[in-house]
Amino acid sequence: MTRIRTVAAALRPLLPLHLVRPVVEYRLVKLRAARESGDRGAISIELALAVIVLVTIAGTVVYAITQLGHKVQGNIQKDVPAGGTAP
Repeated sequence: MTRIRTVAAALRPLLPLHLVRPVVEYRLVKLRAARESGDRGAISIELALAVIVLVTIAGTVVYAITQLGHKVQGNIQKDVPAGGTAP
């Protein structure tokens, strides 16, 4: 549980967590119920789904940063004078 809170705190600036929170809370309730009933398979599935979601989020962030880098790179090339030297 503390790991989830740590990850959520780290991702808070990147994601609108208020949109994802109900889904996460639902999954945590199911995880707790599975853990209490001794169903280890459900816990593994829940953790696998959580990893898939986190990898997807990380991929989206990397893609967004890459696209921003390409956009900024294009603007920098336009700002360089024709002689190649800065004023």
